[in-house]
Order: sequence, then C-alpha cells, then structure tokens
Amino acid sequence: MIRRNPRGDTPEVHETAFVDHTAILCGQVIVCENVFIGPYAVIRADEVNANGDMEPIIIGANSNIQDGVVIHSKAGALVSIGESTTIAHRSIVHGPCTVGNYVFVGFNSVLFNCVVHDHAVVRHSCVIDGRVIPERFYVPSSTKVNHETDLATLPRVTPEAEGFSEDVVRTNLQLARDYRRIQNEF
Repeated sequence: MIRRNPRGDTPEVHETAFVDHTAILCGQVIVCENVFIGPYAVIRADEVNANGDMEPIIIGANSNIQDGVVIHSKAGALVSIGESTTIAHRSIVHGPCTVGNYVFVGFNSVLFNCVVHDHAVVRHSCVIDGRVIPERFYVPSSTKVNHETDLATLPRVTPEAEGFSEDVVRTNLQLARDYRRIQNEF
C-alpha cells in the first residue's frame, strides 16, 4: 500500500522496483531502480522535527528490503539505505541511520542512530546502537555494538561472507524482475 503522510508527502517508487501488495510505504520515501520490497515490510516517513521539516527515507538501487522489515525515523531524520544492500527478514532500521552500499544486515537485527559503511556485514539478531561500523567490518550474530564496544574486536568481512551477501542481492534482483512480470496475474 502506497499512502501519503499527514504532511502530504507521497512515496516515489521507480517503475523497475517491486513492492509487495502487503507492504506499506508512507510519506517521503524514495525507492530507486530494481529494489525489491517484500511482504509486510513497513517503510514510514511521517515524523517531522521541531521546525516541521523531514528528511526522506531512501532505498538505493538494487537493494532488497525483505519480509517484515520496519524502517522509520525519529523526528524526521534521514534514513539512507545504499545500493545493492540487503535488509533481511524482520530487521528494524530506525533513523537517524545511514547504511552504505553492498551491506548485508541479517534477520532480526536492529540499527538505530548509526552508520554502517560499505561492504560491512551485520549478521542475524544484532543490535547496532549509536555507533559507526567501518567499511568491511563483520559483526557476528547476536552481537550488541554500542558506545562500550571496542570495534577492534570485530573481525573483517571474509570472501565467503562477501560472496553470500552478493548472492542474496542477485537473488532478490531476480525476484524483483520476476514479481513485476507476474504482479497482475491474479
């Protein structure tokens, strides 16, 4: 469902993107080329700051927002998801937040008030709260990263992890094409 927010902003969805009919996109949301947005995802840009201003939620080209993902932002802060990035099932991205290009965010992870740089991998059930994850860093499953975390303890992305991330992007690019092709058949 595509709907406007109380301020009157309506999502902009590129014609090559696929948005499942059960997903909700509300307000100042920008969905770029070849994006896949899965069932029951909620992307809601409807809060404003004290001045009545709002930054958009941007989903970069070739990215995939999987089933049950929630993307929102406090007080109209920017949320930016880069290109060829995966936000996996039931994750939460709550702005202000910037996620770079070629990033993998695993199932049930929570990102808040953070930056995740290009080619990073955040595995399943992680919490990233108020930190910057450097480029090509690997956050193992169930890890909590906050102001107390020594980032030097985090490993680097392995070729296997990078290959997995790339495969998920390829799969979802194909799903976006295939679902667009059949979307009006029922």
